[in-house]
Amino acid sequence: MTQTKSFTVEDKLTELDGGLTLTAFKQLSTGSAISTLQQSQQYIVPLQQHIGVISQALVKTGEHVLKGQMLARPGDLLSAAVHSPVSGIITDIKQHAIPHASGLSDLCIFIENDFKDEWVDHQPVGDEYNQTSSSDMRKVIRDAGIVGLGGAAFPSSVKQTEMNIKTLILNGVECEPYITCDDVLMREYAKEILSGADIIGHIIKARQCIIAIEDNKPEAIKAIQAVINNDGTGFFSIRIIPTKYPSGGEKQLIQIITGKEVPKGRYPAELGVLCHNVATAYAIHRAVHHAEPLISRVVTVTGHGISQPQNIEVLIGTPIQACIEHCGGYTDNSDELIMGGPMMGFSLQADDIPVIKATNCLLVTAMEENTYKSKHLPCIRCGKCVEACPVHLLPQQLYWYASSQNVDRLVEHNLFDCIECGCCAYVCPSDIPLVQYYRYAKTTIWQQERERESSDISRERHEAHQLRLEKIKREREEKLRKKRELLKKKSDDAANNNAKTDNDSKQAVIAEAVARARAKKAERNKNTE
Repeated sequence: MTQTKSFTVEDKLTELDGGLTLTAFKQLSTGSAISTLQQSQQYIVPLQQHIGVISQALVKTGEHVLKGQMLARPGDLLSAAVHSPVSGIITDIKQHAIPHASGLSDLCIFIENDFKDEWVDHQPVGDEYNQTSSSDMRKVIRDAGIVGLGGAAFPSSVKQTEMNIKTLILNGVECEPYITCDDVLMREYAKEILSGADIIGHIIKARQCIIAIEDNKPEAIKAIQAVINNDGTGFFSIRIIPTKYPSGGEKQLIQIITGKEVPKGRYPAELGVLCHNVATAYAIHRAVHHAEPLISRVVTVTGHGISQPQNIEVLIGTPIQACIEHCGGYTDNSDELIMGGPMMGFSLQADDIPVIKATNCLLVTAMEENTYKSKHLPCIRCGKCVEACPVHLLPQQLYWYASSQNVDRLVEHNLFDCIECGCCAYVCPSDIPLVQYYRYAKTTIWQQERERESSDISRERHEAHQLRLEKIKREREEKLRKKRELLKKKSDDAANNNAKTDNDSKQAVIAEAVARARAKKAERNKNTE
């Protein structure tokens, strides 16, 4: 079993290495309360909304489903359940475009809304979670399909390990420009967020919970602090983090708060720390106290290319177009539609694709903001990317190795430690889209590994098949040998029996002849007398 290290969390914060101070543009979408999007006629629910393999569908075309009903079960440990956002009819299960950097399609369930809003039978755990075992509570969270809502979409129940976790960190940093869904969620649902944190704390048996918030969110800080003041348990505390990107990255935040760096290839739990996003904690509260699976989330719809930027609560599977229309539509000078923020987000080619669990922001830029250049200049090795990298990589070297597809050198230079924050590309004077190179390289390596694994599996299957054939051949030959031996034995026995029978017959004939001869001799002797 891995030994968990312990440490003391101090009020003093560790400064983030690298990173950037960016114009936030947060005020665009924080001027109003969270609004609720009107239900759509049709919902498109992808089966792949998480890390891990695709979920396995439990429904068929033509079937009537209820709101909150499980549509697909997890495909493996790192997969997540998917639920129906409304009651209605399954009209199709087919490939459809999903939010993806490469514009990929994946298997989706199409639901025609009947607008009856009929819920599946559900019974909340409620306040009894304190008397419920950790394993049972993890199952509740797993069955609710809850994943990390900060963007990674990692199944939450898997993170809630049995390891000796001392500190739970709630991540309310939200460091990327434009995105404010966590900010407004903390303002309006602080009590529910800390309720979810208390549930997580019970599951992992944490001793303390630290809510980390950037110092540019005073209203959220005030709301959370008010709930803490009324709590009285001493379990909760706030750490106010200096505004710097990407201080909200999991490993970066842990280092800022604890002063401890998560070792390469290791996990935060090994330091006795667990991180969850504030929206994830809110979703866990809803699952436990209201028996609601993850069928909706708060999404920031913002940017200078949208008419009325705001935060809205959206049902999973809602076409993005409906979100845009709810916010007044595109402006005349709208340019690019991005899912996520300007640093880590990716462009969407159309708005008929659905909102998924990982959709935290829909950013619409204006034409005058577009600084993208179709051609970049050569790398001048200025070193600015190295200074900006928060994980101490050598971005320019990774760029050269990615360009030449030198997989061995990419791995040696820790390509997979890259968090794709985009700091390197942002400061690059040559406008090289560095993160795109890294993503492509990672995808290529993963694909090669999958092909190698597939080849290994095929070879193992072939070898196993050959072994089975050889075994069958040996067994068949053994059966034939035994059969031949049996037939030979029967033949020998028959021959021996025949020989004995012939001998007995000859002896009988001789005996009869001797008897006749003796009888004749006796008869002659009698006549002589």
